[in-house]
Amino acid sequence: MPALAEIIAVLERSYPPRLAESWDAVGLVCGDPAEDVRRVLFCVDPVEETLAEAEEIGAQLIVAHHPLLLRGVHGVPADTAKGSLVHRMIRGGIALYCAHTNADSADPGVSDALARAIGLEVDRPLDPHEPGGRTGIGRIGHLPAEEPFARFVQRVADALPATVPGVLGAGEADRPIRTVAVSGGAGDSYLAKATAEGVDAYVTADLRHHPAGEHLASAGTVPALVGLTHWASEWPWCGQASALVGAAFAGTVEAHVSTRCTDPWTIRATAQ
Repeated sequence: MPALAEIIAVLERSYPPRLAESWDAVGLVCGDPAEDVRRVLFCVDPVEETLAEAEEIGAQLIVAHHPLLLRGVHGVPADTAKGSLVHRMIRGGIALYCAHTNADSADPGVSDALARAIGLEVDRPLDPHEPGGRTGIGRIGHLPAEEPFARFVQRVADALPATVPGVLGAGEADRPIRTVAVSGGAGDSYLAKATAEGVDAYVTADLRHHPAGEHLASAGTVPALVGLTHWASEWPWCGQASALVGAAFAGTVEAHVSTRCTDPWTIRATAQ
């Protein structure tokens, strides 16, 4: 069995920490790099539900996309929400490793996984780190053939795990869609970039009312919008990262993708 440090080395070759934003908190949160690892659970959120899942399958490592301790902390007492998770993981011999904006920008990374899940052929980053580079936030790709916007929205919904809010589209139902920009996670700050790239549609999460409305009211032709929940937009990355570790340690490490939906929205109501 490989040591935790060996698995981290594989992850960091694919998702280099140097690609992380300066404000981010990536890397090993808790765990002994010298300890052996037999099972790994990959998830979006390091929360009670995914920790319980790791305990159930006997995992020694959780690899999460979102950091547990993003902001500076002065302690992790067990009577706080996040502190209780840290104590529980340490007592249970479960390490936690987080790959966040470094996984967003990597090639391939979070947005590659989203693009391929919905059937896009990836062409280039939406916001590259350098001109002509392959790393950066978001991806621009194309469909095998043009299709109406309403059908494209359904394609996205069919490709991603179900959530209570579902998938929303903003645009004319019969508008032809071929070129698409995607950004896993909150992406309305890249609305102008997607417009400048001339794509037919932009798929992302956490679209806010005013930025989306102002985008759609802009002069000229702008991309139609497809709105996802944050968790659903990043969940395909779990399979990508799991495959990396599974391939590197075939026969010695079991790599599992979390099946727990950690999207916070659990009830949807409409007027009766």
